[in-house]
Amino acid sequence: MKISLVGYGKMGIAIENLGLAAGHSIAYKIDKSNQNQLEELSLENTDIVIEFSDPKKAVFNIKACIKKGIPVISGTTGWLDAWQEVELYCKKHNGTFFYASNYSIGVNLFFKINQFAAKLMAHQNYQVELEEIHHTEKKDSPSGTAITLAEPILNEQNMDHWVNNKTDDKSKLGILSKREPNVAGTHVVTYSSEIDEISFSHIAHGRKGFAKGALSVAEWVIKSKSTGMLSMKDFLRF
Repeated sequence: MKISLVGYGKMGIAIENLGLAAGHSIAYKIDKSNQNQLEELSLENTDIVIEFSDPKKAVFNIKACIKKGIPVISGTTGWLDAWQEVELYCKKHNGTFFYASNYSIGVNLFFKINQFAAKLMAHQNYQVELEEIHHTEKKDSPSGTAITLAEPILNEQNMDHWVNNKTDDKSKLGILSKREPNVAGTHVVTYSSEIDEISFSHIAHGRKGFAKGALSVAEWVIKSKSTGMLSMKDFLRF
C-alpha cells in the first residue's frame, strides 16, 4: 500500500514507522514546509492519504485529495463546522472519505460504553461532567474525542449544549480542558451526586494506539474498496 501522509507531525511519524514495519511504502510526507507537493499526489503514486494536519488546513487538504480520486482518512479535529461542505464535496466527486475524531480501538470501545452509560443515567439524579487532558501542543479545545463523548450525553440528559468550562447549570454539559506536557490523551466522564460518584476513563499511554488504528483503517478501506462517507462504525461494525 502506497501511503501519502498529509500532516507530518508526531502522528504522521508514528504512522510512518508502523506502516514501514508492516511492509507499506510512504509516497509523500507533506507538511507546511512543502504544502505545494499536495498537487503532485495522484492515483498512480498514492493508494491512500492519511491526513493529520491543522484545523485551518484540513478542509483544503481533504477536498484536494478527494478531487484527485484518492481515498482520504482524516483524524484532524477542530474543523467540523465545515462538515456539510466536505460531505457534499465527497458525494459530488464520488469520493471516499473516512473520518474519526480518534482512531484508537480502545477509545471507540469507550465511546460505546459512554453511550450506554448516558442512556442508563438518563433519569437519575446525577450531575455529569467531562474532563480531557492533552499535550500542550494540541491546537483545539475541547478535544474532538471529548466532543464525540458529549453528543450522546447531551441527547440522553436533554441538555442544551456543552461549554468549555466547569458549570453548575444542569442544562449545560461542562467540559474541562487541561493541557500538560507529554500527555497523549486522557478522557474522564464523571456522574456525581450528594450520595456518591461514578466515573470511567480512558488513558492513552502514547500515540501508538492512534497510529495503529489509522493504519488498520487504511488497510480496510483499500481491501474492502469502500466508498462514500465512512466512520469507525463502518470499520468496527457496531
